[in-house]
Formats: sequence, structure tokens, C-alpha cells
Amino acid sequence: MATNAIELDVGGLPVRLSSPEKVYFPDLGITKGDLAQYVLTVGEGMLAGLRLRPTTLERWPGGVRDGMRLTTRTDGKGDAFYQKRAPQSRPSWVDTAEVTYPSGRTATAITPSNLATIVWALNLGTLRFHPWPVTAPRTEQVDELRIDLDPQPGTDFSDAVDAALELRGVMVDLGLDPYPKTSGGRGLHVFAKVEPVDFVDARHAAIAIGRRLARIMPDRVTVDWWKEERGERVFVDYNQMARDRLMAGPYSIRPVPQARVSAPLTWEEVPSAHPDEFTVVTMPDRYRERGDVWAPLHASEPRSLREALALYAADDRDGGAEMPYPPEYPKMPGEPPRVQPSKKARPDDEYASPPV
Repeated sequence: MATNAIELDVGGLPVRLSSPEKVYFPDLGITKGDLAQYVLTVGEGMLAGLRLRPTTLERWPGGVRDGMRLTTRTDGKGDAFYQKRAPQSRPSWVDTAEVTYPSGRTATAITPSNLATIVWALNLGTLRFHPWPVTAPRTEQVDELRIDLDPQPGTDFSDAVDAALELRGVMVDLGLDPYPKTSGGRGLHVFAKVEPVDFVDARHAAIAIGRRLARIMPDRVTVDWWKEERGERVFVDYNQMARDRLMAGPYSIRPVPQARVSAPLTWEEVPSAHPDEFTVVTMPDRYRERGDVWAPLHASEPRSLREALALYAADDRDGGAEMPYPPEYPKMPGEPPRVQPSKKARPDDEYASPPV
């Protein structure tokens, strides 16, 4: 039976936690109360990654159990869902800002400015927090470059590690100061603070960096958007830098039975790291011992994307550098057709030139 709600004092703000004994990860016996204690332990680092950033909430109000799934755009059915707009009913200390979606529509999103906001969102069933790469009130100016290394079938986390170590050199050579973290799944994320640019330039910088990495590791890394062309390689998902795309913030909890988390790392840890090491159970001890290993990222000076954008411009001069956008986007300037290669029209034999 559920017990009464409790009230937590989070930085001097009262946060109601309903049903703290409700089990969210049955394989581990982790309750909502345990998740609240996890957030309170790693909260300084978690808030540093979300502070004043428009944030999409990934809500799993029923916990994580076999057969549960996220609501999809196509069927509208599921046990969990993304909440992009700020809930109408919210405490006065939950800050918000207006964002613009690819369609041109606007909405109000939460922009966490205190740890109480994160605990409040956890009470709603939020496990993963997906912050935009912008900071309110300048929600049109990207100030954080994010490179997503996504292992494709036939590859694994070790392949992402090798790609990340090479990526570090690429980004440093371009004048950037990169920091790695696990995705909570099979991949790795690499972030860097940058001088503000618009979304188009930020995405173009990610494309250029991905292309350079793919040229260095052509058999192991790809920027090909279409899955049929990627092969057994690590995909640099450049579209994660497009407007309104989702990437987990640091210390976010992945909705898998192991309760893995998106773990900030030092570069020295990357070669021997494995995502299974970083969970709701293990991360608090690591954090108490080492603190937020991404504190240097948050304290770093923003770097210019000038050199990365020069790479993109060079590719553009060589015959077109633009790549397909996500399918929900309106047609974008200079974008190639969004038709996977195997479905492109082929010349009809009836109209082919006769043999000579």
C-alpha cells in the first residue's frame, strides 16, 4: 500500500514527494524515494548541466518494467512520454522560457535554476532530463556543442570509445575543449562550450567534425544519415545539434532495468570505462568521492566554432555539404532529398539509350 506523501526541504524550498516507497526499478528494488536521494546526492552536477536550459522531461510515472514503452509520434500509445511544455500546474520557483520548434510554433519550457525543480520533476516520474544546447533567455543562441557517437549494429561501446579518443584530437585541433560522458546506453557523448551561434551553424559544425573523424577512421566511423549506408560503424549523429532534438543531460537516469545513468567522465577514464559501471546504485559513492568530474567543463571558457565552420564551408565549395534533417523538420535550405538511397527512382529501361 502506498504511504502518505512526504515533504523534502531542497535548498530551502519545499518539494512534495508522493508515494516515496513506489518501486521504479523492480529488478533492483529502487523506489521513488531512492531516486530522490540519488538526485539530492548528485544534484549539484545534474543542475550544472541543466541550469537555465529549456528541458524536455522524459516521464515514466509507472516505473520501468518489462513491456513498457515510450509513446511514439505514430501511435500515440505508451506507458511513458516526453513532456516538452512546462506543466500548467507548477510551483512559483520553477523557471521557464519560450522556445521555438522547427515548425515555427512556440511553447513554454522549464529552465531549471535550482535543485528543487529537478526533484519536483522526479516526483512527476521524470527519469531523463533532455536540456537544449541553449541558455535562457537567449534560446536562439547555441552555447554548447554536442557530438553523439552512436554504435550501429555489429559495433559496441568499445568502438565508441575508440572513436571518442580520436574525436578528442579532432576537436582540440579545431580549438575546442571537449568533455566526454556515457549516454547511459551503448554510446558516448562529447560536449564543449562554444561562443554563441545559431542552430544552423551549430549543426554544420557537428557535420564538419563528424566528416573529419570519418575521414580519419573511414572503416569505423560514418556520418551517413541513412541506416542502410552506415554498415558496422559508429554513427556521428550530427542531427542531435538540430533544434529540439533530445540528448540526456549529465547524471540522467536511463529507463533500463540496470538503472544506468549518463555518467560524466574524465578523458583518462574513457579507455577502460563501461556503461554498466555507472548506475543509480554506484554513482552516489563515486560522486561523494570525486565530485562532479564535469566541473571543469562548466568552468571552461567558450571556444569559437570558426575553424569547424571553415571546414564545413570547404566541403560546401567542393560540391554541397548539407545533409538530411530529421523527418519531422520542414524542408530546409540546401537540403538534399529525404529519400533513402534504395528507394530513389532509377532510370526506366524503356527510356534507356539503345545499344550502339
